[in-house]
Amino acid sequence: MNIVLTGAGKGIGFEIAKQFCEKGHRVVAISRNISRLTELNNKNLLAVSFDLTEGNYQELYDKIKQFLPVVNILVNNAGLLINKAFTDFTDDDFDKIFRTNVNAIAKMSRTLINDFSAKSHIVNISSMGGFQGSSKFPGLSLYSASKGAVSILTESMAEELKDRNISVNALALGAVQTEMLAEAFPSFKAPLTASEMASFICDFAISANKYYNGKVMTVSLSTP
Repeated sequence: MNIVLTGAGKGIGFEIAKQFCEKGHRVVAISRNISRLTELNNKNLLAVSFDLTEGNYQELYDKIKQFLPVVNILVNNAGLLINKAFTDFTDDDFDKIFRTNVNAIAKMSRTLINDFSAKSHIVNISSMGGFQGSSKFPGLSLYSASKGAVSILTESMAEELKDRNISVNALALGAVQTEMLAEAFPSFKAPLTASEMASFICDFAISANKYYNGKVMTVSLSTP
């Protein structure tokens, strides 16, 4: 499989890149900081330093195209979390989160639209915070709103891209012990490791489009 992955520099994204490469898949792993990725020293991996909110997508596309003739899977994993009260967040906070969590998904998908293979799969990483009816937490209104937008964008993309034989699904993740979670909630201990969640996402990305399209699937040990 030929795979493009964003948000690959740490946490779940890094583990996804590592596990895909170890299984023999070719991966373009995108992150602003690629130091950990380059340490993997895997011939199946191309690490690309890129800012999804400000970078030149044509230049990114050219690098991807040199490494991957076609794309079978795109995992839109990059995300930004700002833990701030609703009454305190700024217009700049709003723009940063939506550019990273929503707009980057659309831009990456559009950039690669003519290079997806038949029966390809786009996987958008959402959050339980953006899933209607789930428990909500103080400080995450903006993050949750952006992930709710990811869910609706996923459903809409699936409808528009079905004639191209491209499936689009989203995974609404529950708490996972990552650097981003630890920074936002230092005292909280999540029930799953980044490696454990990455294993699930890898399997889902490879095979779930045989069964699902336009779905937002919850991946969480919590209820609701």
